[in-house]
Amino acid sequence: MPRSRRLGLTIAGAATAVFGLAASLLGGIAPAAAAGNTTGAAATSGGIKVAYFDQWSIYQNAFYPKNLDTEGIAGKLDYLIYDFENIDPTNLTCFETTKATDPDPAGENDPNAGDGAGDSFADYQKSYDSSISVDGTSDVYNQPIAGNFHQLQELKKKYPNLKILLSLGGWTYSKYFSDVAATSASRQKFVSSCIDMFIKGNLPSQSGYGGAGTGAGIFDGFDIDWEYPGAAGHLGNHYSAADTANYTALLQEFRTELNAQGAADGHSYALSAAVPSGQDKISKIQTNQIGQYLTFADAMTYDMYGAWNATGPTDEQDPLYANPNSPESKVAPGNETYSVDNAIRAWTVGDSAYGIPGGFPANKLTVGIPFYYRGWTGVPAGSNHGLYQSATGGSPGQTDSGNVPGVAMYKELNGVVNNASDTYWDPVTDSAYFYDGNNFYGGEDPQSIQARADYAHCNGLGGFMMFSLYDLDPATTLFNSAVNDINGSASSCPTGGGGTETVSVANPGNQTGTVGTAASVQVSGSDSAGKSLTYSATGLPAGLSISSSGLISGTPTTAGTSNVTVTASSGSASGSTSFTWTVSSGGGGTETVTVTNPGNQTGTVGTAASVQVSGSDSAGKSLTYSATGLPAGLSISSSGLISGTPTTAGTSNVTVTASSGSASGSTSFTWTVNSSGGGGGGALANGGFESGSLSPWTCQSGSGVVSSPVHSGSYALQVAPSSSTTGECDQTITLQPNTSYKLTGWVTGPYAYIGVSGGATASTWSSGTSWNQLTVPFTTGSSGTVTVYVHGWYGQGNVNADDFAVG
Repeated sequence: MPRSRRLGLTIAGAATAVFGLAASLLGGIAPAAAAGNTTGAAATSGGIKVAYFDQWSIYQNAFYPKNLDTEGIAGKLDYLIYDFENIDPTNLTCFETTKATDPDPAGENDPNAGDGAGDSFADYQKSYDSSISVDGTSDVYNQPIAGNFHQLQELKKKYPNLKILLSLGGWTYSKYFSDVAATSASRQKFVSSCIDMFIKGNLPSQSGYGGAGTGAGIFDGFDIDWEYPGAAGHLGNHYSAADTANYTALLQEFRTELNAQGAADGHSYALSAAVPSGQDKISKIQTNQIGQYLTFADAMTYDMYGAWNATGPTDEQDPLYANPNSPESKVAPGNETYSVDNAIRAWTVGDSAYGIPGGFPANKLTVGIPFYYRGWTGVPAGSNHGLYQSATGGSPGQTDSGNVPGVAMYKELNGVVNNASDTYWDPVTDSAYFYDGNNFYGGEDPQSIQARADYAHCNGLGGFMMFSLYDLDPATTLFNSAVNDINGSASSCPTGGGGTETVSVANPGNQTGTVGTAASVQVSGSDSAGKSLTYSATGLPAGLSISSSGLISGTPTTAGTSNVTVTASSGSASGSTSFTWTVSSGGGGTETVTVTNPGNQTGTVGTAASVQVSGSDSAGKSLTYSATGLPAGLSISSSGLISGTPTTAGTSNVTVTASSGSASGSTSFTWTVNSSGGGGGGALANGGFESGSLSPWTCQSGSGVVSSPVHSGSYALQVAPSSSTTGECDQTITLQPNTSYKLTGWVTGPYAYIGVSGGATASTWSSGTSWNQLTVPFTTGSSGTVTVYVHGWYGQGNVNADDFAVG
């Protein structure tokens, strides 16, 4: 199941300098870069080792969890991150399903490429035999879970010190992060659903696998890969200015609920985030606040330059230092280009040109190391072996990388990236590049990895993050270089702050609170000499105090705005930061009740209904709910749950009132009850394909109507997967909203999937040479619109389908 690589930056515009100037850009302009101190943090040695294992690597690449054992990877890692899980587009929760994304490269142009997509088959349904399993035994019938999740269970048995995190989001699956983070209620709903499914292990029962607790104990926390808060990522992603604060609040919610779960089951859960490296993306994040919630953050210091600029200029994928004479466009609104050093500086000490406050703890920030390459073809040599030259397009697509031009794995470039004759070093940027006379590639070699390890050590950074393990050759060349180098220390580093001890205190931002409501804010700082700090504060609101470790806590007692200054001292140096703290009396002194309108409702006589109405009280009091005008057969509980089975058709005007005893509020909406269910005018059309054509179905290339084999009638559908597509055919229909249905269809062939997405998400599959009827129960959402689909699996052979119906 191919995914796009994760772009940590805004794609740069056209070059602003003539490519022919490349000779002057390297020769004599700047001295060779050396590992200096950017962050002000004390130099360190060693560091954590973090790497990503891709869910889909088990298919065409045949890279299994077993490889992490046999190739000596698992025992050298601190954290293994399994990527990616998606967000249910309707319920805004974690979920599991099997539905392919719109594949590369077409998926980049589809704003709905990841909607409703997932791979529960790979996660916990694929059967492993003894030749590819971690413990050398074959999966057996009726075991609770199979697939990658079971193999990760076996891997943890062999490597009990290895922590495994589950990554949510990624490039294709970040569309709905803005929605789940938008309110306190939506954040709590999303986080609790993820913990229930992947920490408590209550995996959905699908195809005989899963069930309560079947996935417990596999994951030691989550990795949040939102691409990107407050900024565009994949085409169609939702984002807004509110994401900046909501991203912090989402991480806080994860930290709070993981802590509570850990207290309940005696486990310490980690929380990491994959964070951007472009100044334009970093500026949308509260860099001085999110560190308190994270165990560590992985800077995606790669994908800085690539063949999205198809005609060049060619460039290193991830320059460690910026070349002041680079032909690349500057990142607006400042005057900088992309580089690892610029990214790390922005995160830790800030970048005023982009409004970035910094303040992220250096020792929690890792440097991202790519195990793949960005490239161009049709590149003239120029004066520096293809660097900063024009090109005719992206480098040739490679099979294991999905035949996408411009990207290739280390293992696919044997004879180029491991060939000294094609390897070149840029002393200005401390980066490697590769040129074979026609193709130019940017990426890593052992020398560039050593330079990045020296940089991490000299800047007191947390370690290395590696993306991704299935890019490696069988000898794991780049992985071994990265592990060995980060385990060491730099041979020499300048004294932090150039020999003058300095203390930096991260500004937590202006604070707000309410009289009588407990508050807690952690203020963090760093000392360039690595000394411990003691904190004090002036101007705190009445009722609050600060501990010597920088934790401000307590319960405000008086309304008003205070000017707060926090000082951190090492004994020989000190630093401070100031901000305001506004305490309100709570609702401005007048208690109000607000009830959220659930929207107009529809239902069917004889079909159970359930709608939760929610409200809030400005004084924080609990509410009791009542309603008038409900359709016959429905009632409301004191907690606001409307439920029952409608008995009479018609439209009712419903008013729900919530009362605290001293104040009340209400909301009104209509509830239409229809006499019977059914698809109406929007029901599935041409379900037996007897028209002899696809319409109104739409299919990926190669799939179509055939006259043999058929289940009944004269025609059936043939789905033709390829190495890069599943052959999916689908049809969007409109049904009754909030109503239960069943999708049925007859299929034959290997890995035949049917399901629905959009307003509902459900699927099932079978594999065999005879016709088999599949059934998928589902419930529509508020719009009633769903997409019915059928597909096979990558490179697994044709699937035939016939006689589809929704009822």
